[in-house]
Amino acid sequence: MARWEEIEKDAPEFAARVRALFEAGTNKTIATLRRDGSPRISASEAQFTDGDLTFGSMPGAMKLRDLLRDPRIAMHSPTLEPPADNPSAGPGDAKLSGRAVVVPPPPDTPHVDATFFRLDIDEVALTYVGTPADHLVIESWHKDRGHTRRTRT
Repeated sequence: MARWEEIEKDAPEFAARVRALFEAGTNKTIATLRRDGSPRISASEAQFTDGDLTFGSMPGAMKLRDLLRDPRIAMHSPTLEPPADNPSAGPGDAKLSGRAVVVPPPPDTPHVDATFFRLDIDEVALTYVGTPADHLVIESWHKDRGHTRRTRT
């Protein structure tokens, strides 16, 4: 598992592009696992704080119950549409997967009953349309392999 700051040190340009996508909008999409193992999709706000990617959950939320039972999680950046006439000009999509770890609440939070998490990261992916727009580019960072780039047609 890695903290966000480790990815920034290992692959700074890649990490900057991923972070920009995550910061492009307030709501991120997270996937958690229900008790029966099926996926649950929820909205969540997340932010980069002190070298970590952090987020919270309101008390009683189903995603909170999921994470306290099974901390595995995937998180997707806000989706930004590319220009219809120039798909290569779009920023792409960023995704992270790992485990949610409960952390103390921020000292200034007004949400005293919320539960707060940091994401211990296994993998980060950035997918975008290449130039020319006849292929997909998949960049990823994995805790065991570091940063890689491949294309798919």
